[in-house]
Amino acid sequence: MKHVPRQPRDGINVSTTHPLVEAGTLFAGLAAFCVAVVLLAVFLVEIVLYFLPAEKEAEFFRDWLPDDLVTVSQDDERRGDTQALVDSLALLWPESPYAFRVEIDNSDVANAMAFPGGLIVVTAGLLDQAETENELAFVLGHELGHYRNRDHIRALGRGAVLALFLAVTTGSDVSGLGLKVSDLMLRSFGRKQELRADEFGLSLVDGHYGHVNDAWRMFERWQEERGSMSRAEGAIEAYTSTHPQPEDRIRRLEELAAREGWPLEGPVTALAW
Repeated sequence: MKHVPRQPRDGINVSTTHPLVEAGTLFAGLAAFCVAVVLLAVFLVEIVLYFLPAEKEAEFFRDWLPDDLVTVSQDDERRGDTQALVDSLALLWPESPYAFRVEIDNSDVANAMAFPGGLIVVTAGLLDQAETENELAFVLGHELGHYRNRDHIRALGRGAVLALFLAVTTGSDVSGLGLKVSDLMLRSFGRKQELRADEFGLSLVDGHYGHVNDAWRMFERWQEERGSMSRAEGAIEAYTSTHPQPEDRIRRLEELAAREGWPLEGPVTALAW
């Protein structure tokens, strides 16, 4: 049989799929791959850091201060009294491997943060908001709860991986990585972690004072004032960016106190300043 050559049909090497669909599929695949890599890296880093002994962590981060995130106030006279309150609460956790140290961040917004190594940073704004020692004791006890559950060190690994990923994918300056790590670390506690920290913190308040009266009064004031333009507006915005919303917090704390049988009445201790 004689072979008769033919011209190939038009468009034989052209896909019948629309270019935008192909581009979308490629983008979705790359995004899924990147997410999978990040999640795997976060998991592996969390596992490694979780098994890092707390004693080693405390030694390694002993003198660390995230000065790219906080501005330490050297002349705030409330630091000594706040340190003394942390030390008193920590006595109720005798097996703690940390030597806790308190620094005051010279910021008007209200916040409290637990950093690796036992560093607790409290803002001047939060100290301004506190009206009794009992209120402040619960906030500090909550931060101690994160240390007890090692939430802070696992969040550090999570923040480091995510910050590095952002630096690589966005081309941002790696010199700012410390700020990204700290910021992501502070915002990465989950609902269950916050609840467990609340449980431990409130148990310390009950152990220290013999009751939990006024422990969450600051959150109640914020909730009462939330609808108005007041000083509480900035406090709520800052504190709830890293902690639960006041209304949820109050409800959960009331349920916790009722379940554990912690007294709701008792003498309130004035602040030292």
